[in-house]
Order: sequence, then C-alpha cells, then structure tokens
Amino acid sequence: MCRPFSMTTTDYRKTSFYGRRKGKSLRARQASLQQSMLPNVRVELSTLRSEMMASLGFEKANPVWLEIGFGGGEHLASEAKLHPEICFIGCEPFVNGVAKLLGLIEQQGITNIRVHDEEVADLIANLPDDSIEQVSILYPDPWPKTRHKKRRLISTEFLANLARVMKPGSELRFATDIDDYAGWTLSRILESPHFLWNPVSLSDWEKPWRNWPGTRFEDKAFREGRNPVYLTFCRL
Repeated sequence: MCRPFSMTTTDYRKTSFYGRRKGKSLRARQASLQQSMLPNVRVELSTLRSEMMASLGFEKANPVWLEIGFGGGEHLASEAKLHPEICFIGCEPFVNGVAKLLGLIEQQGITNIRVHDEEVADLIANLPDDSIEQVSILYPDPWPKTRHKKRRLISTEFLANLARVMKPGSELRFATDIDDYAGWTLSRILESPHFLWNPVSLSDWEKPWRNWPGTRFEDKAFREGRNPVYLTFCRL
C-alpha cells in the first residue's frame, strides 16, 4: 500500500524534441484521416487545466489514463476497447504513428481516445494536478550512445513533473528491452520521493501486465533475442 506524500509543484520547462517527426509518406487514407479525424480527437491544451473533461470532449468525469509514446497505437487501441469506461490520452509526436492509431480508431469504432501529437512536456504542463490514474511508457527510445543518454525521456525532472499530474496510488508502467535503460530508470525511481517500486517476485518484472496485447517493438525485441522487462511503480 502506498503511503501519502506531499510535494511542491515544479514548472515543467519545455525541452528540445529529439528524433524523427515523420517517416514514409502517408497513404491516401491515412492523410485523409489526419485532415478529417485528428482535429476532432486532438487534445485542446488551452483549456485542459481548468476544464479537463470538457476540453477532452468527454461528458463524464471518468478515470483518465495516459500513454506516452504510443508508437503505432496497438496497445492504446487495445486498452481503449477493453476499458470503454476509461478516458485515454495518447501522446505521440511521430506523424506516421498517429496516422496508424487514427486508422485503428476508425476501423474499431473507438470513441474514448484523445491524441496529443506534440511533445509530452507541453501536455504534462497543462494537465491538472492529480488528474491521471495510470501512465504507460512502453519501449521509449533508448538513445544508447553515451553522448545521447541525456535525451532519454526518464529523468529526475520528468518524474517529478509526471508525479504532479498523477493521483496518489496510481500506477506508472514502464517497459523496455534494453537492460541499460531498465537500470537507468530504476536508479531514478529509487532516488525519487514520488514513486515506489516494490516487487514481490521475478514475475513482477518478467511477465507483462494482464490482458497485454504486445507491441511491434516487443515483437522486434523477441526476434532479436532480447527479453523485455515490465516495471510497475506506484505514485506515493
């Protein structure tokens, strides 16, 4: 059980974006969805902090889950279908990934996903305090070169600002197939006053979460002989 913890809010300073914004040219249908659907599901930051549910276009004050860096959207779409009572926000600045998610939303008739297609720092800065009940960060870019590790998403500052928007007792889920990034993340979590890692057995990080659909990055890891880890942290 998590013990209560009070923290001082820290302003989230906007950081530089690293990585590609766009890959191959979009197919005609994907380009069409970017024009027709994306404006209707895009998160409106200007009113998010003051009127969160209205800003997201949801009528009820249901729980909100956040996925940071949803890739092709397989996991996010699966979770949204499995939990229609949850309001989901997906953050992904990669245009092709957003296009793939929009395709899944259309094909599967999903209505409980909203999209932020810019940097996550902007989104977190505009979210209300204690507004998110679960956060998933799945296979983030590991930036393996030593000179690039400062670009990694997980940092002391990022965790402090993420903690501000997460409800006490909520979960932060993190998956990676890069041992060095797992150790990097654990070291920062263990130093953080905002999160608790309390594994009971090996299965707590060797096995994925219940109803796990997998992702294309996980499939690639298995093909290349890497075993992912699945870490669950509790917001204190």
